[in-house]
Amino acid sequence: MNPEEFSRIRVYLKKTQRQLAALLGASVKAVQSFEQGWRNIPPHAERQMLFLLAAAAPESNDKSCWQIRKCTGAMKRQCPAFEFHQGRRCWFVNGTFCRGKAAASWPEKMAECRECPFFLSAMPEGVLLPHP
Repeated sequence: MNPEEFSRIRVYLKKTQRQLAALLGASVKAVQSFEQGWRNIPPHAERQMLFLLAAAAPESNDKSCWQIRKCTGAMKRQCPAFEFHQGRRCWFVNGTFCRGKAAASWPEKMAECRECPFFLSAMPEGVLLPHP
């Protein structure tokens, strides 16, 4: 997540920097630093921002990710999103079994998710920026 996207999400959520800092459990200075690009946005803050964004978005899909992606039974059995019944928030769960294996890190997972039609359908249109 880059600073512009972080800021766009805050604006979409209609939160001030102070309000967002409280939601993230961070200081106002940290939020300002994330938006200005002075500090890298840590994975836990990115994850919380995406969670809040998805929670604020209108529900667009009544199917789970494994239904949309047509996962096999073996893939579902290995996937923690399936195990914990998080078919609409699969991107929020580390270790999901997308593309036949779990991503090695949060940045790798997010790179996969940002190409996933299911993830993109869970987010409000026009808020997330195209990812390189």
